Amino acid sequence: MKVTVDFIRAGATMEDTMVKSYLQKSLEEWKDDISSVLIEIDKEYEEVAQELKVYSYKYGITKQVIQSTVNEEIIESIRQRYHKPFEESYNQLKEYIKDLEEKQRVFHMFVQKIDEVNRKESAKNPI
Repeated sequence: MKVTVDFIRAGATMEDTMVKSYLQKSLEEWKDDISSVLIEIDKEYEEVAQELKVYSYKYGITKQVIQSTVNEEIIESIRQRYHKPFEESYNQLKEYIKDLEEKQRVFHMFVQKIDEVNRKESAKNPI
């Protein structure tokens, strides 16, 4: 009788291990996919941040030049040709960077939740 009970327990443990392995493998694959999305978001974020910095300087420089210029005709020309387009690009990039930051936050949350489930499952069923 003891041998049968031990055999059944061993079978249940083996089944639990297989289910756990499948669960962990599935979650890790999903986490890997999410991590690759995060890498792409991070790359795009860096590119946009660099572009934002460029437009920040361009906008700041044109603003300083306008403030130092007394000729209204030249001021208007600078505003139309440089200042307004730089300001528009700068504001668009600021909004875009906010969107990318939100995406980063959301996808990091996925990774944290997956890790949390893995920890809980590991604590439930130690191998």
